[in-house]
Amino acid sequence: MGLIDNINKLFDHRIRLGIMSILMVNDDVDFNRLKELLDVTDGNLASHTKTLENAEYIKVEKAFIGKKPNTKYFITPLGKQAFKKHIDALEDLIRNPK
Repeated sequence: MGLIDNINKLFDHRIRLGIMSILMVNDDVDFNRLKELLDVTDGNLASHTKTLENAEYIKVEKAFIGKKPNTKYFITPLGKQAFKKHIDALEDLIRNPK
């Protein structure tokens, strides 16, 4: 097995890496908070969350709070497993570069 076999291509981009990192330590995060934490545009965030949603790594819940739309993101069990495997592979690569 190669050194980078368990590194997940979906987490290569810093925004997707940030989204997953934030969701690993929070039960849920809404769109505006993610946008603020990552300092990205609406379109950029929407594009990256859609990629993670299509991979079934995150779940999206849309609702209204009063009359304002609210979009929340949650990490899925598959997403947790994939991200942990990715982080473990990066740590292994750093500790054991061979």
